This record gives sequence, C-alpha cells and structure tokens, in this order.
Amino acid sequence: MNVKSKQVLIIGGGIVGACCAYYLQRAGHRVTIVDRQSFGAACSQGNCGYICPSHVLPLAEPGAVGRTLKAMLKPRSPFTIKPRFDLALWRWLWGFARRCNRQDMLAGGHALHPILESSLSLYRQMVADEHIDCEWEEQGLLFAYRSAEEFEAYSATNDLLANEFHLPAEKLVGPELTDREPALRPGLAGGWFYADDAHLRPDRLMSALRRLLESRGAVIREQCAFEGFVGEGDSRRAARCGGTEIAADEFVVATGAWSAQLESHLRCRLPIQPGKGYSLTMPRPAVCPRIPMIFPETRVAVTPFESGYRLGSTMEFSGYDSTLNRSRLQLLRDGAAPYLREPSCDPVEGEWWGWRPMTYDSLPIIDRAPIARNVWVAAGHSMLGLTLGAVTGRLVTELISGQPPHVPVAPFRVARFQ
Repeated sequence: MNVKSKQVLIIGGGIVGACCAYYLQRAGHRVTIVDRQSFGAACSQGNCGYICPSHVLPLAEPGAVGRTLKAMLKPRSPFTIKPRFDLALWRWLWGFARRCNRQDMLAGGHALHPILESSLSLYRQMVADEHIDCEWEEQGLLFAYRSAEEFEAYSATNDLLANEFHLPAEKLVGPELTDREPALRPGLAGGWFYADDAHLRPDRLMSALRRLLESRGAVIREQCAFEGFVGEGDSRRAARCGGTEIAADEFVVATGAWSAQLESHLRCRLPIQPGKGYSLTMPRPAVCPRIPMIFPETRVAVTPFESGYRLGSTMEFSGYDSTLNRSRLQLLRDGAAPYLREPSCDPVEGEWWGWRPMTYDSLPIIDRAPIARNVWVAAGHSMLGLTLGAVTGRLVTELISGQPPHVPVAPFRVARFQ
C-alpha cells in the first residue's frame, strides 16, 4: 500500500493485536504494542488452534436457548453460568435470546462467511511468505457422534451450510469413519468432515510473530496496562499506559474480553462477556488422531499438533473469575474418552484457561470508536479469535490507511449495539 507512514499504538498483545501489527508494518506503519500482562498470553496461548471457515453459523440459532437450559440441568454440563446479579450479563443473555431465530442466524452467517474465507487465505499466505514455523496443517475438521439421532439431526445443518454458504461436509458412517480416522473407537454413529479447515499451534504462532515484528522495528511493552487516552476534540494524541504517556497517530484497542471494561474510554457500548474456556496440553498419545475433531455431544475439541496434543473447550460465564477450576479440566478428559481409543496421555504439560470475548451476535467489532477519529476497536471475536486474527489485522490496516476494505465491514460496526 502506498500510504503515509503513521505511528500506531496497539493496546492488546493477543493474536488480533499481533496480526494488526503485522499488516500495519507491511503497509509501512510504525508499531508499538502494549499489554497489561504478557504478549501472546490469555486466549491466544491455549486455544485449540483451529482456522475454521466451517464455523460460519453464529451461536445464536433457533432452539439454542432451550438446548442450553436443558444442558445446564445436567450434572457436569460443559456450559455453566455462575449465579450472580450482573446486569451486563443478563442484558447480554437477552440480546442472545432475541437473535435465536433463522433470519438473524443467516444474517450473521453471511456476515462471517467472507471474513472466514479471507482469513484462511491470509494465514496461508502469511505462513508461506514469512516461513513461520507454527505447525500449520490443512487436515480438515471432523465432527464425530455417538448418538445416531444426533448424527442424523446434523443433516439439516449440513444442508443449510451447503445451500447458503457452499460449505458441504462429507458424511462418514460405519467403516468410512474409522478408515478416515483410525484413532476413533469403532461403533460410533458417524461423522461429518469439513475438508477445508486448517489448524496450527497458537503459542508457536505468537512466538514467531513476536520475533518477526521485533525484527522489523516493533516495540512490545509487557505488564503495561492501558489507563486512558490523552487529548481532546476529535482525535487523541497519546495513551497513558503503565504510568507513562505513549504518543501515536492512531490507536487500536484489541483487548479481547477486557474490552467491555473500557467503554467509558471509548464512549460506546461493547456488550462482550468473558466466556471462560479450558484446555489440557500433553504429549501425543500412541494412537494419536491425524484430524482435529469436535465431539458436539460433549463439547470437547481435540487437536493433534506435530509436537503435542490438546483437549479443549467448555464455556463458563463466571465473569472475570481468574481461578482454574479443575473439575472443568476433568470434563475434557471425560468428554473425549467415549470417542477415542487413547483419549489422553500423561504427563500433562499445560493446564490452561482463558476468557473468550463473546458478543451475543457472534460477530466481531472492527470499527472506529466514537470517542475520536483515530481510535479503533478490534475486539469481540467470540470463539473465533485465532481464526479471524489475520483478516482483522488486514481490515484494520486498510481502515487506518484509508484503503477500501477488501471484504464488507458494515456488519461489524460498533453502532449496532448503541
């Protein structure tokens, strides 16, 4: 891009902030990243590493409220809400419930589809161009079922994905399933295979991006919490971070689940709830899957990395609770056990939790903040933060550089919540 070079301060050192920095540097801008904790920590470290265009449908879909309430009544449910009086949470749940209809579901899917497809392409290009060693693989994604009823019920979703988004899955039954993935136990009802999804090891991606960004002049400041903007009128000249002022021409707020805490600084509503997820990382078992898998009946995801193996998922709405609930970790082992010949392996190398930045419509926020013309928000990516990191970075760069966005951004405006 032939644009005037600007100094850009990125607030947040997760995958979204890192990808913003990457594309801003490529466009000729100078970048500083600040993070209240450590670069590449939080949700960018322990997630399951999926780059998944197949995840085009929002979580808010017809029947989702009833299914969720029914699941919560079961002991050791993968989805929980910590009982408490939290007005922001109940507003979020109301917004989610209102969108559980076919019209809003399809509108959300059509908004997500182009950015999901773009992000997969951008990651391929990034990994190839920069020779990034992040264990990138394109093995697809397999949904496996024990229940014949649940397996067949997914046919309607598959038809919708095929007809609306040209994303059909391959239906696998009987020996077809175990032939495709021998690590599965025999006797499962069937599976649906999405061939175009990819996966990578997120901690290795973040380490590689850090080396790349710093080699090109980026400044990364850790343990440096954002405290507010400096300046009046329609622009801001600096941000207070870690007790000092950092001057910049443009500011990008990419603070994930923490973004909702910054509404007063941005002068807009950001209905983002922290959806706590967990993962276990361990060595590859002797009978290790080749294909990443999701077991929808237990809500457990499995990722075979070249250098390890991860079980992840669950969803816990417990506010900004920073404790590690070991019973949730056990759910991951128990949820994988009925499906895999060797579902886990010792020793456990990492126990992790992180707050997913959940919006009630499952769409990210990629837009200018109302407070000033040079303050931008890139947050609210729900369960697709890694998947949408690359496309968000490119879109933010296009907006800051005054270039036409390469995919539509209107669905991601902050004004939809005001």
